[in-house]
Amino acid sequence: MDVDSESTGTSIDENTENFCDNPTRDTLAEGLMGLIKPTVDQLDERVRATRISQLELKQCIETLCEDLKKINENQQSTVDLDAYVKKLINAKQRVTVLSNILQNVQDRLNKVHASIDKETVKRKVILNNTIEDHTP
Repeated sequence: MDVDSESTGTSIDENTENFCDNPTRDTLAEGLMGLIKPTVDQLDERVRATRISQLELKQCIETLCEDLKKINENQQSTVDLDAYVKKLINAKQRVTVLSNILQNVQDRLNKVHASIDKETVKRKVILNNTIEDHTP
């Protein structure tokens, strides 16, 4: 292998112990984690609330659709409610699609949240080990 083609990059795992040597980097990383984590938590909660309201809206649309079908069946006049029922069915389908999208977003946020928690624990362990190593 040529000297020029050898990889000089290092992985994060190889440099994990280097975090102990750079308190500025640790402080900066903890600061960034402190800024990102509340935002992710807030976004996660808002997605959860939106999903709940979307499910409630879907149920209301289904109930309204059923009621309109019953009214249409029981009504003797020639008022055509089929167009409105179709619009409600289309709205229900859109709500279902949005609900699926929100579920995917929430799943991704949960993964980010888990990664943040994992990284926070990892940094605390490294920091505690560093403090123990430097304590006389």
